[in-house]
Amino acid sequence: MALSSTIFKAQLDLSDLNRNHYNSYKLTLARHPSENDQRMMLRLLSFALFADEQLTFTKGISTTEEPDLWIKNYSGEITQWIELGQPDERRIRQANSLAKEVIIVSYGDRSLATWQKQIDASIKRFPKLKIFHISDDELKQLATLADKNMQLHCSIQDNDVFIGNNADNLQISVQEIA
Repeated sequence: MALSSTIFKAQLDLSDLNRNHYNSYKLTLARHPSENDQRMMLRLLSFALFADEQLTFTKGISTTEEPDLWIKNYSGEITQWIELGQPDERRIRQANSLAKEVIIVSYGDRSLATWQKQIDASIKRFPKLKIFHISDDELKQLATLADKNMQLHCSIQDNDVFIGNNADNLQISVQEIA
């Protein structure tokens, strides 16, 4: 018997001072059985960082044909491909050929340097690619906000994200590495 996804609901009140984007979003996140709270909350944080009316969560971890989040325009073209983790060069090349902009939000401090060395030479071939990193410690703190029904407020300014609920407030640094 296959395990089913766990559904989480989030009300996200967003103030992105970098992009002058202010909105409230009602989001539904399906946490795959193999996904933990840290990764699910990283998807939510990635949504906040690149929020747009057309940004949607995809099947993500359960399919290799889609990223974790994307924006498709009305003609079906992928304008933004947002991938979590440390994808290999083949995956980055695939994303680069399908989307106008490719964003990777990496995590995993211990493997970051090795992954960067593996893809360093190829990064220059992908001018549409931007890579950001969230530290493991901050990702663990972010996971403490996970709840079946979340009411979150989020402010983004420069490289800092201030996110919280009625009980806790966190400051997370988003490091752009490429």
